Amino acid sequence: MNKIPVITSAEQSDQAAKKANLLGMSKDELSAFFVSLGEKPFRATQVMKWIYQFGVTDFFEMTNISKKLQHKLHEVACVVPPTVKYKEFSQDGTRKWVFEVTGGSLVETVLIPADDGKQFGRKTLCISSQVGCALDCSFCSTGKQGFERDLTPSEIIGQLWVANQSYMENVPPTERENRVTNVVMMGMGEPLLNYNPVVAAMSLMLDDHAFGLSKRRVTLSTSGVIPKMYDLAKDIDVALAISLHAPNDELRNELVPINKKYPLKDLIKAAKSYVYDENPRHKKHITIEYVMLAGVNDSDEHAHQLVDLLKDLPSKINLIPFNPFPHAPYGRSSNNRIHAFSHILNQAGFVCTIRQTRGDDIDAACGQLVGQVADRTRRAKKWQESIQKRQSHHE
Repeated sequence: MNKIPVITSAEQSDQAAKKANLLGMSKDELSAFFVSLGEKPFRATQVMKWIYQFGVTDFFEMTNISKKLQHKLHEVACVVPPTVKYKEFSQDGTRKWVFEVTGGSLVETVLIPADDGKQFGRKTLCISSQVGCALDCSFCSTGKQGFERDLTPSEIIGQLWVANQSYMENVPPTERENRVTNVVMMGMGEPLLNYNPVVAAMSLMLDDHAFGLSKRRVTLSTSGVIPKMYDLAKDIDVALAISLHAPNDELRNELVPINKKYPLKDLIKAAKSYVYDENPRHKKHITIEYVMLAGVNDSDEHAHQLVDLLKDLPSKINLIPFNPFPHAPYGRSSNNRIHAFSHILNQAGFVCTIRQTRGDDIDAACGQLVGQVADRTRRAKKWQESIQKRQSHHE
């Protein structure tokens, strides 16, 4: 494990606070900004390429804009990502960053490389959308800290910018290439509860003048904020993942409390609407995420219920071995149980994968994105009592 302290200077943060941060601005916003400076709108695309494709923050290195404009931008603007408090690189190639955002809050971002031995192979970045999370899913360590605030577009896209920079720091600007190939909005927070900033950031991920990612390589994960699922289908074309984790309402009410407001029947209806978009150019993609909790949601009966629930929804299923954390009231399903569960889904015709656990040595695995963030709500006792109550009820 490689743990390297990285602190942005207070002086740099002070200067940035007095200037317009161009990181996170859309092309339209940048165009309006340049017009306000008396410049042509096309300057926006020029500067976007320098920021996102070459990772340049110094306006004097942007060689295709005039010296006069370079000086003007230096006076009134900046390109400042969230402050990196520290970063850790796992022995398996996984990378984790802890960012300090405005106000001193901390969020985490994890990059997971494909296990293919290729230097430029698939690299998937798991991005946070909020400080903490309000949904309090009972198996997720991130939810146990409670919710503090939404992230801004610059704080969201800045996570991707820093991850790319980690591969380009010693490469000349004009020779740089973005290394992150896939983005999943699956980090801290519920993305659809921070809708506008998340959509703005994802639009930059897709923009050819920014990161230029394929729409099939940007995935938003939701626990089921149904009204915003319908909005998402109209506003942006990205892949969708649903954090399901239970095949019936009774169990999901316990594991994913938002199910009490948006039950499975309505969630599956919204998912079908997302898949069968009226726009023929939109071939939406649904992934079902299902964390495997020993003795809770991993029985053969649960697998058959899941088959019945998803029978009319084109989807693939990703089984996620539970990653224990301190005071967690659950255990991880055995490998034999996970494979038996998967076999039932495969026999029913579903594409079913089992997620490989990565980054255990740096607490970067799925569900462990609380890291150094303080558990402000101290809910451990509450969830343990609720689990004991459920177990007593079923006994």
